[in-house]
Amino acid sequence: MDSAGEILFDPLLPWVAIGALAAFSALAVGLALWRGLRGWWLRALAALALLVAVANPSYQQEDRAPLSDIVLMVVDDSASQRIADRPAQTEEAAQAIRDAVARLPNTELREVTVRTAEDNAGTLAATALAELMAEEPRARIAGAVVVSDGQVHDVERMPDLPAPLHVLLTGRDTDWDRRLIVRNAPAFAILDEEVQLTVRIDDQGAVPEDVAGEAELTISVDGGEPMPFTVPVGQDIELPVTLPHGGMNVIQFQVAAAEGELTDRNNEAVVQINGVRDRLRVLLVSGEPHAGERTWRNLLKSDSSVDLVHFTILRPPEKQDGVPVNELSLIAFPTRELFLEKIDEFDLIIFDRYKRRGILPMIYLDNVRQYVEQGGAVLVAAGPDFASADSLYRSPLSEIIPATPTARVLERPFLPELTEAGLKHPVTQGLPELGPAPAEGEEGPGWGRWFRLIDTDPKSGHTVMAGDTDRPLLVLDRVGEGRVALMASDHAWLWWRGYEGGGPQLELLRRLAHWMMKEPELEEEALTATAEGGEVTITRRTMGDPPGPVEVEGPDGETFTVELTEERPGRFTGTFETAETGLFRLAEGDMTAIVGVGPSAPREYEQTIASGAALEEAVAARRGGIQRIEEGLPSIREVREGRIAAGRGWIGVTPREAYLTADVTVTPLVAPLLFLLAAMALTLGAWLREGRR
Repeated sequence: MDSAGEILFDPLLPWVAIGALAAFSALAVGLALWRGLRGWWLRALAALALLVAVANPSYQQEDRAPLSDIVLMVVDDSASQRIADRPAQTEEAAQAIRDAVARLPNTELREVTVRTAEDNAGTLAATALAELMAEEPRARIAGAVVVSDGQVHDVERMPDLPAPLHVLLTGRDTDWDRRLIVRNAPAFAILDEEVQLTVRIDDQGAVPEDVAGEAELTISVDGGEPMPFTVPVGQDIELPVTLPHGGMNVIQFQVAAAEGELTDRNNEAVVQINGVRDRLRVLLVSGEPHAGERTWRNLLKSDSSVDLVHFTILRPPEKQDGVPVNELSLIAFPTRELFLEKIDEFDLIIFDRYKRRGILPMIYLDNVRQYVEQGGAVLVAAGPDFASADSLYRSPLSEIIPATPTARVLERPFLPELTEAGLKHPVTQGLPELGPAPAEGEEGPGWGRWFRLIDTDPKSGHTVMAGDTDRPLLVLDRVGEGRVALMASDHAWLWWRGYEGGGPQLELLRRLAHWMMKEPELEEEALTATAEGGEVTITRRTMGDPPGPVEVEGPDGETFTVELTEERPGRFTGTFETAETGLFRLAEGDMTAIVGVGPSAPREYEQTIASGAALEEAVAARRGGIQRIEEGLPSIREVREGRIAAGRGWIGVTPREAYLTADVTVTPLVAPLLFLLAAMALTLGAWLREGRR
């Protein structure tokens, strides 16, 4: 415990008045001395007694408890600090600071560890230092030390320290790294049209001569076979890409890791581009006018992205009514142009109650079969003609149609229902939930009945809807590269008209068209994943047996498994939490997927070369220094406030000499009333002495 004293004043008058009184007293004493009055010294003592009484001095004595000085230390343990031997450097430097502060007299250390911030915010070392400083009295802070690679992303939040700031820099002078940058990538692109992606490969640091100049870049789409390229380093590279399918396309870029580079975490990037169709070209061929024909037309015309070519055969060749040809106003059916020359331009061909009438020769229908096998899509909406001798099945299309007509047409009410496969298939999964609710006490879907079913025997594909004692109603199949669907009834329009409450016809036909267009979200067998923050949700769709666990490979190469649970028939989901950012690779059986959590190359890996440039201004403003750990750990000295606090091999802290006041004693030095009486007595004495003369 130390003691300290000082004289305090508690004036009875303002200091301005006391100053004026002192000046007047000095003038009066000076005049008396000039005139040779014998009592001038009594006058001076009277004035002094009066001024002391008015100033009212007292003596204050404090008992003080000295407080220790505090040194703040921020240890950077972010992702970029885990590269190469930086963890060992960081721990060595932090321990050296702890030991050095422990040797200083009356000094304590406060430290905090900073890790990578969420939402790709990087390293927030300045924020951590400000929070650490806010917990301590400002008067006790003697200095601050940041152990880091210098890649701090919130320098603007650096607190106003009352003491020196120092940075101990990890890393090596020989460090170098290669980084892949995606400069331009659109979120959407039109199918079958080239889109330009701009990528760049940059080298940072002390790049060896034998690896400079070129790099090996591989590109893969949706986890497919990588395509290798040799590209220049340090230049923007324009890459024309044509999306292979609609929906989300995942394009992965990867640069081969070079020997000696710091990390390969920034050597890859993933771009997700949503493929959209500019125009969906549909050919609708109606065999004859009927109630459901307008339903198809209204459905397809309601979508502005659909270019519809619709032909209805009103006057077949065998019709002879004697009308002269030059008086007919019907448009001739351009069969050759549509089915030979331009068939590949259509994305979907719909045969609506079409039957063979000699309009389409067998070679044209065989061309349709080849069109499907090569990736096209055909939907057959069957009517009674499908069961007749003129059935479209009795043509080359029989090789691709997934069910064989039995020649029976069932004309009785039935309720369309989902089969076991239909509960799993993405085209029909969940349809009952989109239709009217069932009546109270009833089970099954609440939609209306149909009244005609073409009896067929399925021979391939999946029967997803059935009616009239489990007879096939909707059959879906893959043929070669293309897809085929058979709707064995022409009464879907009853749902459109709202008969008995209607049904989800619009959604059914929309899904059906999108499945035939190979939209990824309607694939029967698929493994997908989505990330929201640090939570990743895995979805596995399958028509077969329940899938096994999904094997996940993280950005750091470590693998783990995620068990899936059945959410609904044919749909299994699982989730996992992760603090890592980057690319996660998923595999289940022969299915694979890629998902990016945060950016594929986080902010921590944008600049991996250790540098104090970002902190240089803040350190200089606080008279500190930046020193590389590889050059040797500095000692700590005490320096006076305002002096330069860093030099070769040493850093400084400023002793603050803070204290805590334990007790205060105030003793008055004068009694104002007594001094006033003394001033009056002295004034009277001066008058008597001068009067006797």
